Amino acid sequence: MKLSVPQKSVAQDQTRFRTVVAGRRFGKTMLAIREICYHARIPEQVCWGILPSYRQAKMIWWDQLKTRLNKLNWVKKINEAELSIVLKNNSKICLKGADGAGFENLRGAKLNFLVLDEAANIPQQAWTEVLRPSLADTKGKALFIGTPKGVGNFLYDLYQEGLDTTNDSWSSHTFTTIQGGFVDEKEIEEARRDLDKKTFEQEFEATFVTYSGLVYYGFKRSENVKELRFTTPQKMIHISIDFNIDPMSAVCFVIDNNRIIVIDEIEMYGSNTDELVNEIYSRFPGTKIFAYPDPSAKARKTSAIAGRTDISLLANAGIIVKAPNKHMPVRDRINSVNSKLCNGKGERGILIHPKCKKLISCLERQIYKPGTSQPDKNSGHDGMNDALGYGVSYLFPITRQYNVQPQVNWSVRIAK
Repeated sequence: MKLSVPQKSVAQDQTRFRTVVAGRRFGKTMLAIREICYHARIPEQVCWGILPSYRQAKMIWWDQLKTRLNKLNWVKKINEAELSIVLKNNSKICLKGADGAGFENLRGAKLNFLVLDEAANIPQQAWTEVLRPSLADTKGKALFIGTPKGVGNFLYDLYQEGLDTTNDSWSSHTFTTIQGGFVDEKEIEEARRDLDKKTFEQEFEATFVTYSGLVYYGFKRSENVKELRFTTPQKMIHISIDFNIDPMSAVCFVIDNNRIIVIDEIEMYGSNTDELVNEIYSRFPGTKIFAYPDPSAKARKTSAIAGRTDISLLANAGIIVKAPNKHMPVRDRINSVNSKLCNGKGERGILIHPKCKKLISCLERQIYKPGTSQPDKNSGHDGMNDALGYGVSYLFPITRQYNVQPQVNWSVRIAK
């Protein structure tokens, strides 16, 4: 394989435990698959690729792995259900998800080599309690690879092991997206514009960002709070909704030149969805309404009449409902809001009317739980922020596709 210079430095590193922290689209998966195939070239080896879930293993690795091994003409037998491939030299490559109860699906094997891909999202116990012992008999090796997810994360701890010069069993490598050579500078600059500073540093510069203190650090009252007036009545209103009963929260906004302009807020205690619908229409009569509720509203029922879901009530009232099938990860939703509050170029994409005092207060006051990356939900500052986040993350998600340069084919010789 014709590796990039950074990838070659990892491939040539013979340290037993290697940690690679790299930005998005660096070529992490390609490098990981290359490494697992390289180690499987030796006969009678057992090599595993571990991802956070079975579904990710199947979606991200499986087809690429099969294609590569078939092109190399190494394949003896493929098991689609188990995501396993036996090679002609009787080595076996298996893909696993670290989402099984008690990691039972990871127990019992003697491994020669394993890769933990997206290691920041894999529970530390999967490594310490199950996978590390599986390498003991064979004195096997491991490669940990992923994008950072903040200080205090499993990947961060692994990376620190490699920086310890007294431990020659571990090594660490870090690379930015641009160093990978697969994303051009124009795309990097677009990402810098789309994301807030911390998210860009984490996702593209592979920096371990400290997520402590304020959750919505992108908010600045003097910059994000503005009293804007529209010369014509707004014919379309967007409403983000958090269906907690005490209180039920909603953020009302319009979109103007790709900016979110928050014009009102609704907070109702001891209420239900029917009353929220009535309140919306009393404030915005004759207006086309788009709603962005908590995705769990597809099943939840906070209506006055039993048996009706929150989303069905909104739809039956003539409100156009936009909601994903499942929750976006909390961190991604928060990053979407911060990126819109202030992106990496200092541009403000959310402006809030001064009368929305509850939302402003929540943005200024919600913090992370000490020592964690989890937002504090006990202070009462989460409802409005969550509501805002459902709309922002649906309309302006931080996840996007970037144009990448084609990757070069590679090959290694199999030992018989």
